[in-house]
Amino acid sequence: MRPIQSLIRFAVPVALVLLTACAPAPIYQPTAANVVVAPTQVAQTPEQYTGRDVIWGGRIVQVNNFADHTEIQVLAYVLDSSQRPKLSGNGIGRFIATLPGYVEPINYPAGAPITVAGRLNGSRSGKVGDADYVFPLVTATQAHRWTAEELQSGKVNFGVGVGVGVIR
Repeated sequence: MRPIQSLIRFAVPVALVLLTACAPAPIYQPTAANVVVAPTQVAQTPEQYTGRDVIWGGRIVQVNNFADHTEIQVLAYVLDSSQRPKLSGNGIGRFIATLPGYVEPINYPAGAPITVAGRLNGSRSGKVGDADYVFPLVTATQAHRWTAEELQSGKVNFGVGVGVGVIR
């Protein structure tokens, strides 16, 4: 029994180190002005958060181009440690990210995952279907649309079992 206990004592820490090493680093560095809050909470009292920085992400709902800027409406989700939206959970509200200039909508299709870093700049009333809605406005300094490969990177494709299997 002694060799098995030694193996377990060695294997567990090594496995934890390897699993931790698999997770990519966050793509944006938080600032001193960052606030960790959900869009639904900001929508309730937007004046309390104006001027604060956020890093939010989710699924793109729609893209609207204007003469000098683009607005991307996003259904927000909780972010993982690498700032990727956890799309398997429930949405935590909607927000509008404002980007300078023109953004090609085909490069930001509806349903695509995105992470945005920027500053809260008030709110705007609008509608989601027939329901009234308050959208927090984020003046984006950075935006990253995630590819399927990026969403999968860093996730462990490892399993233990008996038999034959294929991991894709």
